Amino acid sequence: MERWRGLDEIPPGWGRCVLTIGVFDGVHRGHQALIREAIELARERDVPTVLMTFDPHPAEVVRPGSHPAMLTTLRRRADLVAELGVDAFLVLPFTPAVSQISAEEFVHDVIVDRLHADAVVVGENFRFGHRGSGSVELLRQLGPRFGFSAHGVGIVPGSGTAPDVAISSTYVRSCVAAGDMRAATAALGRPHRVEGFVVHGEGRGGSELGYPTANLDAEPYAAIPADGIYAGWFVLGTRRSPAAISIGTNPTFSGKVRTVEAFVMDEGGNFYGRRVGFEFVERLRGNERYDSVEALIAQIDKDVARSRAILAAES
Repeated sequence: MERWRGLDEIPPGWGRCVLTIGVFDGVHRGHQALIREAIELARERDVPTVLMTFDPHPAEVVRPGSHPAMLTTLRRRADLVAELGVDAFLVLPFTPAVSQISAEEFVHDVIVDRLHADAVVVGENFRFGHRGSGSVELLRQLGPRFGFSAHGVGIVPGSGTAPDVAISSTYVRSCVAAGDMRAATAALGRPHRVEGFVVHGEGRGGSELGYPTANLDAEPYAAIPADGIYAGWFVLGTRRSPAAISIGTNPTFSGKVRTVEAFVMDEGGNFYGRRVGFEFVERLRGNERYDSVEALIAQIDKDVARSRAILAAES
């Protein structure tokens, strides 16, 4: 898959394509349905599929300070859509100037002049252009004039325990914030992942508790689950290892700094400075303050055993 940042990286002589546009944060099941429809249409027309997303999130530019918690980094988003079969991943830097472009100008200057779209596939609730004045209906109106067709994809309903909930990034964020990782997994189609670099912590896990942990310095705006203990996976490159993950302030030690750290089972080695991911499968419990280190260790023993059992059933 080709990866472009900005319109200037589109190769000279770029031909026709099927274009899909959106933030696509999370690449959840709803996004996947939309992307698959774009890919199927592109194959029918024998043209490549281009996915356009934005960085930073448009909300941060339009309403500074309102940046939502992000379910995926740009790198992760690109990897996920590449797995689905997208041919080109275009990141459009969302600047104040871009936010002022009218919907009609966006269609003419970006969709038609730069990308030569043969078809545009978006969600039925998609809005674009200055003050969100553009819609699927406007694309359908302008399409015949500029030689492209417009296709709106409906919202994908939930499943399992939430069949009446529409799948959206907002819904997934609410699941993550509540620590309901099973619901988040059902909506995403995979476990929620938080990425970043392993940094030095207080070193208490190994020296005092016998459970050394990898402390994660998460990406800015990352959607961090609710405080508590989780069964999950530690991801390093293509390797996934079972892990027990803790989020919180370590109340037994009167901690004040919120940390995200994982005890990686069956793995030795030094992870400092490595880029990794933590995937969250199930929340085991909330954070508690214990009267002694011995009581805390006994509880960690139980958490690790339970995490191992849950993850073994997932494999």
